[in-house]
Amino acid sequence: MNYKLALSLGSLFALVWPYIHQPNPNLINNDTITKCDDQPPPTSSPTSRRHLRASPTTFEDNNNEASFAPTCITSNNTNNDNNNIIIMTVSLDTLKKQNADTSNALIEHWAESPPFAKLAAYEGNLTTSRDQEDAEKLQKGIDFAKSKGVIDPDYVPEPYVKLDVLGQTPDAVASKIIQQVKSASAEGDDEAASKGSVIVLCGLSGTGKGTTVSKLREKLEGEEGKQVVTWSNGNIFRSVTYLAATWCEQNGCDGFDAEKALTKENLASYISMLSFGKFGEGEGEYDTRIHGLGLDMYVSKVQNTELKSPKVSKNIPTVAQVTQGEVILFAADAVKTLGDAGRVVLLEGREQTVNYVRTPHRFTLMLSDESLIGKRRAAQRLMAAALPALDDGATEEAVGEALEASLTKLVAEIDEQS
Repeated sequence: MNYKLALSLGSLFALVWPYIHQPNPNLINNDTITKCDDQPPPTSSPTSRRHLRASPTTFEDNNNEASFAPTCITSNNTNNDNNNIIIMTVSLDTLKKQNADTSNALIEHWAESPPFAKLAAYEGNLTTSRDQEDAEKLQKGIDFAKSKGVIDPDYVPEPYVKLDVLGQTPDAVASKIIQQVKSASAEGDDEAASKGSVIVLCGLSGTGKGTTVSKLREKLEGEEGKQVVTWSNGNIFRSVTYLAATWCEQNGCDGFDAEKALTKENLASYISMLSFGKFGEGEGEYDTRIHGLGLDMYVSKVQNTELKSPKVSKNIPTVAQVTQGEVILFAADAVKTLGDAGRVVLLEGREQTVNYVRTPHRFTLMLSDESLIGKRRAAQRLMAAALPALDDGATEEAVGEALEASLTKLVAEIDEQS
């Protein structure tokens, strides 16, 4: 009787076993699982070798947007004496992109990595602290300008539209902004609609302002047929600093003497030496002219030479603290001139300064998950650190080892500082 029961159970087990133990078609040599666009993510063990698809829609603060093409990365899990270390292998071509494709892949892979989380938290805190410090310095400059009567203390800017860029590509964000601008322009009169416009973009570091400006310019010029100008107050601050440093040289100062060079009268004189308009033959091109103290130059010609010389770079923070108001007003007039001439002006900066540029098109980029700011910055540092260590023919394993080595080194540097 027991013998027959055993045979019956054995037959039953033989029938159901193929349904219980179905081999995973993605397994190769029992240690590889592939996850790409055309298949569901299989379950993997902690020691599997996995292909993880990088998210194609994560917004990245970089000059290139994430690709929608399938992207796979591979990771090997190897054991050492203490714990499991995941060594990623990503193609050299992907690493060379140094863009959103690469950083998204790294963030996806290291999603549960304590060392990466540590580096990301450090970078996020550093970025936040720097933003706060910059904001406080700017506010002091704004308050100083108000106390001098340079800018109106009761000025109220037009409201900002907040855009959450989490999960958005730069292309999608730029399209939303353009649609908002079109809608606002349609509500105005025909004369206003025929003029250019000023688009102001603000947001914390890491939210994608620079990338969005690049994408906006590409779309507005290529798809809308607009003449687009990007404006930065930085070159105006540098121009004033250059004039102040030149004044010190001409007046026998021992180096840069802020107390003597940055008096109220001198600052007013430096600003009067700057003019914005069309210069050159024929119709000319819009530019900022520096004309005074024996100088006659155009910012477009010297922005990467004289305006980045040591006498400017090391003194610009000091000058910027006391010239916020003057530079803001100069920029506001220049931007208005461009807009009235039919240009679309893209103005990126901090609210404290761009507030004083009159425009209804104001946008603040934000991330509902601010931890991504640190993760992106960490990924950017890792990809930049790993690439120089690799030859052109580097294998995926070599790329993975270089990335892991970079992560280990950067985390060790954090530990040394604490």
